Amino acid sequence: MRARDLVADFPTVGLDTPVADAARLLADHDLPGLIVVDERGLPAGILPGTQVLRLAVPGYCLDDPALARVVDEAHADVFMRSISGRTVREAMPPRPRELPVADPDATVLELAALMARTHSPLVAVVDAGGLRGAVTLQALVDRLVEQ
Repeated sequence: MRARDLVADFPTVGLDTPVADAARLLADHDLPGLIVVDERGLPAGILPGTQVLRLAVPGYCLDDPALARVVDEAHADVFMRSISGRTVREAMPPRPRELPVADPDATVLELAALMARTHSPLVAVVDAGGLRGAVTLQALVDRLVEQ
């Protein structure tokens, strides 16, 4: 089993896409993350849904989860609205990491190792012709369970 056997079309966003649009795409399609592409349409990174949440959650709640408990729902909605006007570029992890990108000939084990190593819920599949789609953690697990 190779990446080409598991690859599926997958939505992409650009670095300057409004993060609210990215969040809507994640929610509407129940996606674990999005492929962020550069101006050439090649993967620049993977944006996990958790990174979008990180923009909306106040830093003090990240540092001390007990403080999140004291914020009522009305105020929590205000924090979620704080992502408006921000871009995907701002939601990307601050340090460049290894990109979870594989070629169509990558094996299931190579894909699993790449996902584990990069903490990514998906791997972008790229060949000389460009981005072919993605293999998700769910597709990988489903395939492993079938065998």
